[in-house]
Amino acid sequence: MSPKRVFLTGSNEVTFEEAGIDPRGMITRTDKYGIITFASKAFRKMTGFSKEELIGKSHNFVRHPLMPKIVFKEMWDILKEGKTWRGPVINMRKDGKYYWVDVEISPIDKDGNIIEGNPEKIAGYIAIRKKLSDFNKQKALEKYIKLKEKEYTNIIKTNS
Repeated sequence: MSPKRVFLTGSNEVTFEEAGIDPRGMITRTDKYGIITFASKAFRKMTGFSKEELIGKSHNFVRHPLMPKIVFKEMWDILKEGKTWRGPVINMRKDGKYYWVDVEISPIDKDGNIIEGNPEKIAGYIAIRKKLSDFNKQKALEKYIKLKEKEYTNIIKTNS
């Protein structure tokens, strides 16, 4: 079975309209290790997790299994250089359903100011989301399925 059939069905996707959420209000902040220190009300509503369930957890807590590991490796490489990363992400909700976002993650200093190109001053990160267009969602899905299939192939080769 392909990852698309295993992980994604139309009835399991939750849109921002269905959830009654403006995705621009979905903001999280983490420490420099990716541990959630703040999760906006809109983020909590979309994920279905309470503030207590999110704060102190690694942000990959909401990662959908379809997300290829290489995407996050590249993201962290960019962020640790003190640069902003932007891309499509599919996340899981507490109820097992999923949602897509176009997320922009920027490094911040100890006062919460966005900083660029200054890795030694990074105290954490802020993630701001917006709705991902259907066209970009389809492009991301196709790319992520290929990357995930490659990931599975590498696992099989390693274990053979």
